Amino acid sequence: MYQYDAYDHKILEKRIEEFRDQVNRRLSGELSEEEFKPLRLMNGVYLQLHAYMLRVAIPYGTFTSTQLRKFAHIARKYDRGYGHFTTRQNIQFNWPKLVDIPDILEELASVEMHAIQTSGNCIRNTTSDQLAGVAVDEVADPRPYAEIIRQWSTFHPEFAYLPRKFKIAITGASHDRAAINFHDIGLEMVKNDAGKIGFKVIVGGGLGRTPIIGSVIREFLPERHLLSYLEAIMRAYNLDGHRDNKYKARIKILVKENGIDAYRDTVEKEWEAIKHEGNTDLPEAAQQLIFNHFTPPTYTHRARHKIDFEDFFKNQQEYAHWLSNSRHDHKVEGYAAVTISLKPVGGIPGDISADQMDKLADLADVFSLGEIRSTHEQNLVFAHVHEDDLPALWQELDKIGLATPNHGLISDIIACPGLDYCALANARSIPVAQQISERFGSDERAKEIGELKIKISGCINACAHHHVGHIGILGVDKKGVESYQLLLGGNADENASVGKILGPGFSEDEIVDAVETVVDTYLALREDGESFLDAYKRLGAEPFKGALYDAN
Repeated sequence: MYQYDAYDHKILEKRIEEFRDQVNRRLSGELSEEEFKPLRLMNGVYLQLHAYMLRVAIPYGTFTSTQLRKFAHIARKYDRGYGHFTTRQNIQFNWPKLVDIPDILEELASVEMHAIQTSGNCIRNTTSDQLAGVAVDEVADPRPYAEIIRQWSTFHPEFAYLPRKFKIAITGASHDRAAINFHDIGLEMVKNDAGKIGFKVIVGGGLGRTPIIGSVIREFLPERHLLSYLEAIMRAYNLDGHRDNKYKARIKILVKENGIDAYRDTVEKEWEAIKHEGNTDLPEAAQQLIFNHFTPPTYTHRARHKIDFEDFFKNQQEYAHWLSNSRHDHKVEGYAAVTISLKPVGGIPGDISADQMDKLADLADVFSLGEIRSTHEQNLVFAHVHEDDLPALWQELDKIGLATPNHGLISDIIACPGLDYCALANARSIPVAQQISERFGSDERAKEIGELKIKISGCINACAHHHVGHIGILGVDKKGVESYQLLLGGNADENASVGKILGPGFSEDEIVDAVETVVDTYLALREDGESFLDAYKRLGAEPFKGALYDAN
């Protein structure tokens, strides 16, 4: 991963010094909250229902054991003993005091981290595939390009005040683990007929009030033109994007209104002008400096770590279940990547305690070359685990409550903070997620159901991506009462689809039973080996509607 140089450290030092002065002026009353808002947003600070929240950037979801220990320290000293991993691969601290936030930023800077590009109308933290660099199906590691985009976009003067926030995701594989179809710009690394690496470029995707699957604007963009073409897309959006209505200010609305062909024409004209200006693409020497930070680690066979054989054989079935859901193939023979679920039955999705962070950092040093990944599904990944060490890793994770074997299953739920924290929410998400995971908490039942992704948002802003859940749940306000709409058929991978609302919403007391009715209907009607999503595509919505509403 990228290592900061003296220039990077100096930037953060000056940035923190500037923000400390702004915080002091806010606390003294010299700045009003309205005046302070744009300043704090540029530093990742939100004002939620009960307190300020700090969102820390984890570029392309890759961080070290040292950085994880720093998160644990911050959680203990400045928060309430835990952190929350988000769907943009970042981490949030929900209870810091405003007066302490400059000190937190100093702590983060000491381990080469910051909160820039996590809020405001800027290009946000670029996300990627959590298996980047180790996935057997990827064309190339997308993380160096994500780092190039990060450095290009961080303080780009032309894009400091965009019409709205802007999100970019990049994947190196044809199987999309980064939801690129639902980003303002999605990039898939591909090879042309000559074997040259480039990018399929997708624009105008997004969720929120208007869920839209992105459109391909260019099938193959040569690698060397990445920055100049992105700049052309951004210029076209910055010039023509709505600024009079924040609900229409996203690039997806611009592309939808103008059509992808007209927008492509605008971008191509801008691109020609940019290329005529010259010096727009990253010089080869500068690119190589970045790539040097992403050389594959040295993999050496290590002796198997000691395991408790009595415990292992007594719980062998649980281990087998965890292994089948959590292990991923690795491009290096003898190694595997492992998903670590942050979704214990009855727990809060994405939350992790300071003690767990410290212990997980120790395990990363022992089992994963000191590296951890965060995912857009609010879980973590060890990307470099020797196959011989899998039983020992499972036992150690089990000791700290992080061996839940539910990755990709019904209780691996994505949920936003909802009305428990967020000032924008209409309904609570966390209690619903907890109740569903408890209802389907049996390993055997989850195994019988198979892959099923549930995503729960507390408002139309869709922070939990409910539109692309196989089962999506949207909390709404119905005459002052929390109500929950059910959506079916969403999908965030390369076969992207937006879920459809089934019908009238359900109360908080009814929604978990409604989910169970949908699941039972699927189990009764599925064909051999048919997944929930495939069954829904074959059956359509009517059998599920009938089961939910006809009896009423």
